[in-house]
Amino acid sequence: MSVGDVVYAAYARRVARQLKPAGIPRHVGVMLDGNRRWAKERGGSTAQGHQAGADNIANLLSWCEEIGVEVVTLWLLSTDNLARPAGELRPLLGIIERAVTDLADAGRWRIHPVGALDLLPVETAQVLKAAADSTRDVEGMLVNVAVGYGGRREIADAVRSLLQEHARAGTTIEELAEVLDVEHIAEHLYTKGQPDPDLVIRTSGEQRLGGFLLWQSAHSEFYFCEAYWPAFRKVDFLRALRAYGERRRRFGA
Repeated sequence: MSVGDVVYAAYARRVARQLKPAGIPRHVGVMLDGNRRWAKERGGSTAQGHQAGADNIANLLSWCEEIGVEVVTLWLLSTDNLARPAGELRPLLGIIERAVTDLADAGRWRIHPVGALDLLPVETAQVLKAAADSTRDVEGMLVNVAVGYGGRREIADAVRSLLQEHARAGTTIEELAEVLDVEHIAEHLYTKGQPDPDLVIRTSGEQRLGGFLLWQSAHSEFYFCEAYWPAFRKVDFLRALRAYGERRRRFGA
C-alpha cells in the first residue's frame, strides 16, 4: 500500500466518523455522469468510459449498504440518450445489460427497473425484467435502475396510467377532476410506494437535474461533485453524506 493509499484511507475514516446516524438519507439518487469525458482525458474510447463507469456501480452500492441507505436510484440511460448514434448506443446498452445482470447475480440487492421500457430494444427490456424477477424476494437494499428514463416522460406515463385506471372504473373526466390531487399521480409513478430521494448526487461538475426524478426530488437535497463518475471514490460519497447531514431540511417551509 502506497503512502497515498494510507493517507486516503485515514481521511475517509475521519470523514466517516463525522457522520451522524440521524443524518443518513433513506433514499439516494445518483446521476452517473462523466464517463465519456473521463475516457477522453485518458485517450480511451467512449465504450471504455462507459465500462469504467459500470465497474464502479457495485462499489457505490456497497458504500450505501454499509452506511444504512435503504433505496438507491441509479440513472444509467436517459430518454435523450436513446438518440445517440447507433455506434455508441448499442455498446452502451450492452454494458448496461451486463452491469444490471451482474448486480442481480450478486443476490444482495433488489433490482427495480424505472423508465419507459417500451422505448428500449426488446433484449434490453428483457434483461431488466429478468433482473427484477430474479431479485424479487431479496431482502437487501432496493436499487432502482433508471434506463430509458426521463422525468417528463415518467409524469406523462403516470397521468396516462391514472386516466386508464379511472376509465376502466367508469369514472368520468368531470368526476376525476373533482378529486384529483398529487397523491393520485404519485401512486402511478415508476417509484410508487417508495420514499422520495433525500439526497441526489450528480458527478462530473454539472449542476443541473437534466430531468432526473423531477416529481420525486421536489424536497431533495442536491450535491454536485467535480469527479467524473468512473473516478468517484468512497471519500467523495462520504463528503456528500457529510454535506447532507450538515443541512437543515425545510421541505419548502
